[in-house]
Amino acid sequence: MRLGVEETLGALNSALGPGGPVWFKETHARHLRARDFLAPRRALQARFGDDQVPEGVVHAIVGLQGPGVAPVLCCAPTPAGLALRLQRSVVFERVLCSVAAYAAPAAPTAPTPRIVLHCPALRGSPSALRLSQLRAVIVADHLARILQAHRVSVRRVPAVRDPHMTAFLQQLRVDWPEVSEKASTEALRNRAIAELSPAGYAGALPPGTLGRVCLKELMEERGRTAGYDPNVDSCLVTEDLLSLLAELQEAVQAGAVGSSLGLAAAPDAGADSYVVLHVVSCEEEFQQQKLDLLWWKLDHQAPLSQKHLVCGPVKVAGAPSTLTAPEYYELRHTQVCKVSSLKHGKDLEQDAAWTDIFRVLSVATVKFEMLSTAPQSQLLLALADSSISTKGSKSGTFVMYNCARLATLFEGYKCSVEQGLYPTFPPVSSLDFSLLRDEHPPLLRPAEADGSPDPDPHRPRPSRHCAHRDGMQVPGPAQHGLQLVL
Repeated sequence: MRLGVEETLGALNSALGPGGPVWFKETHARHLRARDFLAPRRALQARFGDDQVPEGVVHAIVGLQGPGVAPVLCCAPTPAGLALRLQRSVVFERVLCSVAAYAAPAAPTAPTPRIVLHCPALRGSPSALRLSQLRAVIVADHLARILQAHRVSVRRVPAVRDPHMTAFLQQLRVDWPEVSEKASTEALRNRAIAELSPAGYAGALPPGTLGRVCLKELMEERGRTAGYDPNVDSCLVTEDLLSLLAELQEAVQAGAVGSSLGLAAAPDAGADSYVVLHVVSCEEEFQQQKLDLLWWKLDHQAPLSQKHLVCGPVKVAGAPSTLTAPEYYELRHTQVCKVSSLKHGKDLEQDAAWTDIFRVLSVATVKFEMLSTAPQSQLLLALADSSISTKGSKSGTFVMYNCARLATLFEGYKCSVEQGLYPTFPPVSSLDFSLLRDEHPPLLRPAEADGSPDPDPHRPRPSRHCAHRDGMQVPGPAQHGLQLVL
């Protein structure tokens, strides 16, 4: 049985008795040194008053067991609240002994909803794509990949019609459907014309506008409880807007799943089996809310479940605020080439074999930056050359560099095993995980670790580039002469 955070949180909250969820999983590195889960003090006061958590409850938490529940080491009150620490050595052993179960997505316990993933930023041209819209595009692509990895049906809307946008997405390695036939808007247009406000109340309309549809009544009925902006009262209807709605409508009515899964939808699946997820920049949020309400008004079979993932603004330090997405990518590409040429010579920049590597690194840098902050939060970009250094810890280049180092180490170890220089790694089930007592164990033998004298004071000491295993020195990266070129 694989351990799960969700299962552990459920058991912890149940142990506190009736009421809403209190516990949360720690993610901050500084806090993880002392605890794995925390029940905040204020939440506990609301549950138990000013009294301390009953001792019986604490004992019940320490003894928690059940399917998927991680074993608890200790639970104690702290100024921050009730802190809980897991038996980490046992958790590590359980996870490492069944890596395959954690690497593969868990089988769904219930039918998964089908998702229509809508990213309105992809309707324009790349030259007009702002950084906040680029963030929405990258978040939508990342979300589609995660959902499909968990076998969730995903249909991505809109199909990209601008060839320049298609080329830019390929450059970014964003997988998105391309040109498709335009959906018919006749039925929606007829319904929209019937719902148009009288001419006397419409006011002056922009050219090319069919009219204005009042959304105030629908806003009061559905939108207010769903958290929509209370200022939404009407919407200007254009042919482009109807075309957009028709494409969403067609995606829901098609009844097909993501092409990558090759599965058929349930024969009785209707529109309500879909969840429409709009991934929008903060500048597009208000218009998207109007679109949702208009869809409900013109199509009685529109999905009731429409969710918004609003990406926060992107602020840029050291560059004009009008920087577009292609300009940002070209800037990062130039910086990656510059860093590599400074480190390994200018001739490398002219080597055709490295051209694709530079593009991969540039895309990794862009995606890492766009995904490094929670989508709803503001993102601050530092565009100076130093921001893509391989020596920091906050850039995509740094992450790619360390992935390359690890891959080289693993490949070198594998080759050395084949040559008989190292023994094969023992089965994980034979390892003694009870020895994992410290987060960063020193490179000492057991006799030295407990303070007893060394029986052989003249034996060689391990260097900082070596590790000892069963009395054998295992060379580290420096002894391999490891040199990686980015």
